[in-house]
Amino acid sequence: MIEAAKIWNEPNNKSHWDILIDPDWAKFAEMATAAGKAIRTAHPTLPRVLGGISPIDPSFIRNMQARGVLDHVDAVAVHGFPLDWNLWKIGEWPNRLEEIKAVTSLPVWVTEVGVSSFGAEEVQAWGLSHTADLLIGRAPRIHWYSLYDLPSTWEATTRHKEAEGSSYYRHFHMGLLREDGTPKAALDLFGRYAREMGLCQWFHFEDHRLDDAVRWMQRLGVVHLRTGLSWADSFRPNALAWFDRQMDALAEFQVTITFCFTPEHRGISPHHTSPPLDVNEFADFCARMVERYCVRTGVSAHTSLPAAADEERACVP
Repeated sequence: MIEAAKIWNEPNNKSHWDILIDPDWAKFAEMATAAGKAIRTAHPTLPRVLGGISPIDPSFIRNMQARGVLDHVDAVAVHGFPLDWNLWKIGEWPNRLEEIKAVTSLPVWVTEVGVSSFGAEEVQAWGLSHTADLLIGRAPRIHWYSLYDLPSTWEATTRHKEAEGSSYYRHFHMGLLREDGTPKAALDLFGRYAREMGLCQWFHFEDHRLDDAVRWMQRLGVVHLRTGLSWADSFRPNALAWFDRQMDALAEFQVTITFCFTPEHRGISPHHTSPPLDVNEFADFCARMVERYCVRTGVSAHTSLPAAADEERACVP
């Protein structure tokens, strides 16, 4: 069940958008507007969510408002990791949400929040419980990042890699499950919050963890899931077969699907963070995916509680 379409990921983070090419986000605004219009044409009610911002910066939201982007989305989103990367304390979460609510009347979703077990699993467990207390009831959607640790043989999506020191290696320890699939101390604790705090789990192309992830989410009672479909991956051989398999496996969850990552050959620069040569190509990809995986029903971006299982309120692959 697809409950929302998310336009890009962390557009104000240089690990996901090249601010040297687009320092004032004018190209991003053009792309996001085109995508918002295309999604609305493809589906009349599917909520559109502006890619979660990291850092949480009201000035970025004001920029998007001034450029007309917020006229073509139904919610904005924020990402926060105060125990690992942000320069603010975990108890400031309510204030951070209020900063964004002060500059837009749109609902504010928290589509990534998490704590690594880099220092100690007990820190992650405490952070999960405290985050739940701080955010549940204050945001229509909350997605804990993530179910799995990032495999050590993969690269984290960041610009400076190992030069970031421990900040880089924390990326690999954000899961409730270790790389080998064994549970950490926070796993069972998450089950207490699973109906009110969903998960964010990115699946790589032909990800070997997909089926096991579904079984874990079923066991935990997860309702809401955020994941992605990569525009760059859509040019791989057998891309649609993989997309179909992924979306079919996730059909029982209410999914916020994130569209992002520029194909190297379609960017101003040959990198997944580059603005596209033609923003309409990204918009067309968003529309095609919505048409492929969504029926013409939808949910409100303001809705906080899961829809009843027998009500047709979301898109079904």
